[in-house]
Amino acid sequence: MIRVLDWFFAVTRLQLWPVRVRHGVAAGARWTLYPWSSYWRGTQEPAMHRALQGLGNMRGGSCWDLGAHFGIYSIGLARCVGPAGAVAAFEPNPVSFARLERHRRMNGLDWMKTMEAAVSDRAGTADLLTYGELRSTTTHLAYEGESVSPVSQPLGVRTVVLDELVATGQLQLPDLIKVDVEGHAHRALAGARQALAAKRPVLIVAFHSEAELQGVLTLLAPLDYEHSVIGTDSGSTHAAIGHDLLFKPRLRPHKSHPAASASKSRNSTRPS
Repeated sequence: MIRVLDWFFAVTRLQLWPVRVRHGVAAGARWTLYPWSSYWRGTQEPAMHRALQGLGNMRGGSCWDLGAHFGIYSIGLARCVGPAGAVAAFEPNPVSFARLERHRRMNGLDWMKTMEAAVSDRAGTADLLTYGELRSTTTHLAYEGESVSPVSQPLGVRTVVLDELVATGQLQLPDLIKVDVEGHAHRALAGARQALAAKRPVLIVAFHSEAELQGVLTLLAPLDYEHSVIGTDSGSTHAAIGHDLLFKPRLRPHKSHPAASASKSRNSTRPS
């Protein structure tokens, strides 16, 4: 019965029937009925939604969503930042991208930019491994050691580098980056080294492999971040694979200008 319903929705326009998102960061937004109805029902990744809502007032902010899929977080963030802000959503899967763009248009989010591309450390093209199911949420660029073969049914997609998009004025520096790119986060963020150093944004990263985790930790180490596992009180990375980590920059002590410090020193030794 479930397979029959799935087929019916997949081949008819009923899948595009407009509904409202019930809960989460995108609550109240316009959405499509099918597939992944857990998005608009608000039952998908509740801890992630709470983490985003717990970041406070984001009005006027800039957010990047790497691996946006249908855009539940992109849409929610765009509604949070408002017209004075900016959201950039990246999705290389053409089926997912089409639905992402539809949701953007349905909600009239002109300040949200969508890009049909994978984010990486080099611009060009790459193979998106689909294994014959473009409607899946797990299409991905190859993991370390994963071979590209006819079985993986690769699809060529465009890759972009975030720092290059900032340099050409296509992106604003981010206050928040959400990353869920199926094992490629370390490569994606390596292409944003300059942006990370310049803005030290909050990051939320989903981890799928040990190489991805260690690569991100190494990349962020010089920038003095603290992290916690979303949905727990733990800051340990022991069980990070398969979970989302929240990275926040530690506050740095204010450093006064050298000239001001010298003047203060002279004044303190001047006789009354």
